[in-house]
Amino acid sequence: MANTAELTVDGKSYSFPTLEGSEQEKAFDISNLRDQTGYVTLDRGYKNTGATKSAITFLDGEEGILRYRGYSIEELASKASFLEVAYLLIYGELPTKEQYAQFEGAIRHHTLVNEDMRKIFDGFPVKAHPMCVLASLVSAMSGFYPESYEGNGDENLDIVRLIAKLPTIATWSYKRSMGHPLNYPKNKLGYIENFLNMMFALPVEDYTVDPVVAEALNILLILHADHEQNCSTSTVRLVGSSQANLYASISAGISALWGPLHGGANQEVIEMLEEIKAGGGDVAKYIDMAKNAKTTGFRLFGFGHRVYKNFDPRAKIIKKAADDVLSKLGVNDPVLEIAKGLEEAALNDEYFVSRKLYPNVDFYSGIIYRALGIPTNMFTVMFAIGRLPGWIAQWKEMRETKEPIGRPRQIYTGSTLREFVPMENR
Repeated sequence: MANTAELTVDGKSYSFPTLEGSEQEKAFDISNLRDQTGYVTLDRGYKNTGATKSAITFLDGEEGILRYRGYSIEELASKASFLEVAYLLIYGELPTKEQYAQFEGAIRHHTLVNEDMRKIFDGFPVKAHPMCVLASLVSAMSGFYPESYEGNGDENLDIVRLIAKLPTIATWSYKRSMGHPLNYPKNKLGYIENFLNMMFALPVEDYTVDPVVAEALNILLILHADHEQNCSTSTVRLVGSSQANLYASISAGISALWGPLHGGANQEVIEMLEEIKAGGGDVAKYIDMAKNAKTTGFRLFGFGHRVYKNFDPRAKIIKKAADDVLSKLGVNDPVLEIAKGLEEAALNDEYFVSRKLYPNVDFYSGIIYRALGIPTNMFTVMFAIGRLPGWIAQWKEMRETKEPIGRPRQIYTGSTLREFVPMENR
């Protein structure tokens, strides 16, 4: 017999079923709470509310566990390609050799972006933030593929188009900000190599993709591919619950990711390092300031995590990639030297160790992007490219399980009924 939770309110008792997920996550099912009691729950930021059932990503913040479709993030990051992980997230299983060849081949075929989208792109100011451009052009894809909202589209084709074209669109903003000509994709290259070529190749000289850089970027994208029901993922599902098409839903997710409290964290890491450099580069001084943040107002970004209460499993993986990139490229950058000093202090200082304020994935991803020469305003775009498969998987799952349209409730705190006062009497 299933367990139930008893709620007593206004002298009456009500029973609500309990649920348990495949990883022993427990929940009260209050789907009928308002109908039965007239009450709703107040849960600011939905920190204690499970809005859906999902079979995609499991996250245990206390134990530092992250799994995609049951596979540990450690195994996937060390053994899989980003497109393998994308297929896994979206379709539920790792692809066979034939399935992978078909999936990758379709993506290679669709990397080119319609030239008319260049006209939209050219309408943006040169200094427009890349996330603004990315969200707008992804939304505009609905106009180029109207069948996606007319009900006669091919969902798998829309999925392939997005994965194929997002790197092309993303590189446009970077090249334009640098005053460089835009690069078209080269379909003979792999997914990661193609992106790096579009980012950094110049027509005046040959460009060769460094395998160490490609591997680091592959790992970074895998680590960011999904992270359960975060702000942007929940946004994708909420928008999609209205039966908005995939392009509109992903555009909304990109906008949610843009916020500095979500996708902007790795950018804040570099800005913090720049601040320390401008202040003289004394790491010990800023460590002490962080310990006395209530007095100094200085906060260390890139340490600790809202969800992971022990350690961020992704940070352990990406630390090695960051070390490999810095070693291979031989970058001489005082900002990155400051980062190394902060990392060493945080891993050994009792203040940080006792509070489990370890460097997180944002700390190391910012370091890698900086070493590659990617400007800080492109960091969140890189995050979006990695998160795209997770967004697609969540949107697809939401459609297949026929979830109802999302409609949160509220506790109204405004004025009660008031009489209208004519303007001359106000």
